[in-house]
Amino acid sequence: MAETYADLIAAEDVLLFVNAAVTATGQREFRSQAYEQRLSLSFLHEYVRVNYRSVYASSLALDINDHNAARIVEQLLRTAGDAGAEQKRAEGRLIAARLAMLPPQRVYRLFRTLRAAKVNNRRTRAILRDWLAARPDLGHDAVKYRSGLKTAARHAHLPFGEGEFGKGEFGDFLFRPGRRVRYDHGSLEAYRRAHFEQSAVYELPFTVAEGFAAKHGIAREAFLERIAPRMTRLERLRTQAAGTRTELSVMPLTRLALYVLSLERAERLRRRAELTGALRAAALRAAGPYAGTWGRVAAVLDDSYSSSGSGVKRRRPLAVALGCHFLLEALAGSYRAHWTSGSADPLLVRPWGPTPLGTRILDALEHSPERLVIVSDGWDNAPPGLAGEVLRVWRTRLDPGRSTSIVHVNPVYDADGFDVRRLAPSVPTAGIRDAEDLAALVEIAQFAEGRTGLPELQAYLDRRTERFLQGAS
Repeated sequence: MAETYADLIAAEDVLLFVNAAVTATGQREFRSQAYEQRLSLSFLHEYVRVNYRSVYASSLALDINDHNAARIVEQLLRTAGDAGAEQKRAEGRLIAARLAMLPPQRVYRLFRTLRAAKVNNRRTRAILRDWLAARPDLGHDAVKYRSGLKTAARHAHLPFGEGEFGKGEFGDFLFRPGRRVRYDHGSLEAYRRAHFEQSAVYELPFTVAEGFAAKHGIAREAFLERIAPRMTRLERLRTQAAGTRTELSVMPLTRLALYVLSLERAERLRRRAELTGALRAAALRAAGPYAGTWGRVAAVLDDSYSSSGSGVKRRRPLAVALGCHFLLEALAGSYRAHWTSGSADPLLVRPWGPTPLGTRILDALEHSPERLVIVSDGWDNAPPGLAGEVLRVWRTRLDPGRSTSIVHVNPVYDADGFDVRRLAPSVPTAGIRDAEDLAALVEIAQFAEGRTGLPELQAYLDRRTERFLQGAS
């Protein structure tokens, strides 16, 4: 019995960390400051790494956010001496697979952090070298991420001569920029020419070309029009107001929801068909083969004032709720949505008013759905505590056989509680950052009900790790 109890505690510890790794980014939230987030995250990373190192590494295979994935990689490489040979090999495969998924600027930032911390063991150098060797165009990186690539090259003593990392011109470009009068690689040559030739500006990555455009005095509108083919989707989104065209059809669901919420009400109304169609198409892509398989689904979606987020994460909680609304619509056979504000038009939702979660949960349960999904930061205040009491009575008195599956997904990390805020002990809660991850998070939320221990959770992580590594190979 003691072992079983210990396993349950261990499973709770691990799930607490997973929730944090999914939601927390060390940035300010609606109810907590950035320094509180960072302190809370630092403690959790240290605690789980020391006590459950194998699980800590396996978290790289889950849908955690990039901030925490990079931090896990950093901590594993910093403490390589704490792992055995077999464990190091397993960690190395996970690290390599996860680095291949991270945005390159975040990986280069990680390399700078490792250099500042003087982490330069053989495994770190090998991982760094293999990641750079797998980059599709190192010349592009040399131009766009010049500082990061220089730091990585110095730290790992990379041979930028004739060999693995291209011709010696890479070393000249990074460390001896005035040595050559011409480069063979197109990106390096375009960068050289852009100092005195305006046409070369449009052969560079957008972020680099911006500086040269300002230097040459090119009008912003003309510059954006000509550089558009070289811009990423996110860059097009950020410059939408300046006249570039955003391709809604290829945007991920949560990013698209953020874009929709950034628009004025009048524009949302004017573009209703376009925006709704794009959101539904993105939701169908995210649902994949599970579209229409979830039966009767009800959702309680939080659009209260706290869903406005913070200055650095503006409207993020509301965007997750909006994305989940369209994803649940795609997953369900039949679907009912209940916004806390009472809104009946998801396209026009805005952060407003209190959070009457208890009342909306009663409304949702009235129709006896097969699944109830609650998307909220967990602050039930109209009246306080009603949601938890409704869920307790439903579970213990009205539906002890669990004919209705209930799960709460929370997009906001609670730094004081080292977890996402929960509504009731009888209802599993999972952290969520992107609406696209909803289906996977509902799956892992079953472990948060306190009825399974660490062995079951470890088996689940092993399966996820195996699929993750297979997909990376």
